[in-house]
Amino acid sequence: MASLMDAQHNGLPASQPNEMEDLPAAVMKRAHGEKLRICDALEEIADSLPDQIDRLKCIGVASALLPLLRRVHRYEEEVLFPAYETARGSSFDGAASIHRLRVEHLEDECFADEVTEVLMAIGHGGAIENPEALGFMLRGLFETVRRHIAFESEHILAVVERAD
Repeated sequence: MASLMDAQHNGLPASQPNEMEDLPAAVMKRAHGEKLRICDALEEIADSLPDQIDRLKCIGVASALLPLLRRVHRYEEEVLFPAYETARGSSFDGAASIHRLRVEHLEDECFADEVTEVLMAIGHGGAIENPEALGFMLRGLFETVRRHIAFESEHILAVVERAD
């Protein structure tokens, strides 16, 4: 089972969607797992501040964070959200929620870009000027991403899974 990190450059799963494991809900469950692992790594970095920082972990997370979010967000917007709208059919009343999730994608990617820049600098030996502010920054991102995942799991995936 390939991860979205290993998926084709277009952000869609590498294999054909006719396999059971590549139904939108299954793909998103894997993607959520990957995003949660990144969140866990961000939390570990935040918890290690200021004196136990793993600079190699900072580089690894910085390298993976933004590409992962962009691929997952693209898949959500091109595949998952349309599947959700189709599954809801004529009773679709989730346009406001879908719009909010799309806006959150942009916000998360902008925030992740800032976090990536800081983690890359630290990973390459840069000083941690304000550990408390950095901790708040990291926590702000991973808590937001976890809330986004929780909402999608409870409201979007639940509907799409029934239709798969």
